[in-house]
Amino acid sequence: MTESTAMKMNVIVVKDRQEGGQRGYQIFKAAYDQGATVYGLATGSTPITTYDALVASDLDFSQMTSVNLDEYVGLAPDHAQSYHYFMQHHLFDQKPFAHSYVPNGLNADAADEMARYDNPIDLQILGLGQNGHIGFNEPGTDPKLGTHKVELTESTIQANARFFDNADEVPRYAYSMGIASIMKSHQILLEAYGEEKADAVKAMIEGPVTPDLPASYLQNHGNVTVILDEGAASKLNLK
Repeated sequence: MTESTAMKMNVIVVKDRQEGGQRGYQIFKAAYDQGATVYGLATGSTPITTYDALVASDLDFSQMTSVNLDEYVGLAPDHAQSYHYFMQHHLFDQKPFAHSYVPNGLNADAADEMARYDNPIDLQILGLGQNGHIGFNEPGTDPKLGTHKVELTESTIQANARFFDNADEVPRYAYSMGIASIMKSHQILLEAYGEEKADAVKAMIEGPVTPDLPASYLQNHGNVTVILDEGAASKLNLK
């Protein structure tokens, strides 16, 4: 394992996502021990090993609050491809929180749904898209936006099509925390695994802050830890 604090972000390089999950758990536990009560959670394959470690732990979240990054518009909470379903399966069924806020994809009133998700978070977990997106904040997103309704890009729609029986079922919109919402978090933990993320990781950490790569705005946050496997870190200058 390699750890570097020479950059604006604390970068931890691990052997694989299993080790990354254990490091993610340690950061989560440290925040918990220091009194964190509101946790921002991400979906997707990236944080699963961290959630697995939380499930295996003796941490009690029965007095805590969770807030999820995003949800597809139009999917019911019990839909197998909804992020609500994902969180129930990977964390909430085993480690319930006192309050778990996942955007309601069936709420057609976007303003009503979005207004509930812009309170400060103690620890926010993020993944990273190959194009540098965080949440559903794609390149070009206004960094001043709070939680908002997003029209999904055609590439995202096509990538998601494999999870649905036919193309007409694939969501075209999502609710997502905005970059401004994410930046309000007291602490941020971003995990990225795989060589296919290496270009985005390098641009996020060593490139300019630009709307062309939404994750680069994290350089302006004072408390970000990035956990990477060797593939994702392969293009960084860590010396």
